[in-house]
Amino acid sequence: MNHRRRARGFTLVDVLTACTLVGIVVAFALPSYQAQITKSRRIDAVAALTRLQAAQERLRANTGLYSNDLGVLQVAARSQEGLYALAVELNGPDSYRATATPLAGGSQVRDAECPQLGLDVKSSFAQIGPTARCWNR
Repeated sequence: MNHRRRARGFTLVDVLTACTLVGIVVAFALPSYQAQITKSRRIDAVAALTRLQAAQERLRANTGLYSNDLGVLQVAARSQEGLYALAVELNGPDSYRATATPLAGGSQVRDAECPQLGLDVKSSFAQIGPTARCWNR
């Protein structure tokens, strides 16, 4: 009797099928994953603008004025994670606009939904922008 042993293992077709299925899953999952990473990194800008607002309110409590000088406010010109550049401009004696803009060459530059986060403060009342969604709210 001639008993042939059947070879065990994967064929080339099995391996190619598995690779194709993995590729399809990655093609659908990767953009969603990247969008979630971009959204989560916005927290860096939100935190930086929140610190800037707190510094402005401390200054206003002590001097009665807001400032457009980040040095006076003792706030860094970049967010803590280094993803955003901060700027502040006065719009009168009791109002200012603070912005967080993604740094050139950084990963957040591709954030088309929220290309810049802003905080408009008038008489201690803040309005966030461009949308509440950009502030993860």
